[in-house]
Amino acid sequence: MRGTAAGLVTAGALALTGCAAASEADAGAVATAFEDPRGDPQDRCDLLAPATRAALEADGAAPCADVLGDVQLPGGDVTAVEVWGGDAQVRLGGDVVFLTETGTGWRVTAAACEPRGELPYDCEVDGP
Repeated sequence: MRGTAAGLVTAGALALTGCAAASEADAGAVATAFEDPRGDPQDRCDLLAPATRAALEADGAAPCADVLGDVQLPGGDVTAVEVWGGDAQVRLGGDVVFLTETGTGWRVTAAACEPRGELPYDCEVDGP
């Protein structure tokens, strides 16, 4: 009985490790696609979390694709991914992107972010 329980615990831990690695890879792929300089601005908008997209379009001055077309997204290769439950931080060569996991996959909540020491990041693309 002990061997079976230990085996189940080990199998469960391996499954969770595999899920975490898959989540990290998925979050990294979304961040990379969002910041791809060759990417279509409308496709980038589709990668935003609903609240972030609504915040970008809140003033009604321009649709999301036009707003994102004006934002400098430095992109680059993924250098680190951290996942905490349903949230993630992806460090790219030139940026930090924050994401949340939704029913349709990872979505960007903030991008074009600059660290400010102990203060929260300052992000050009940001939700409420």
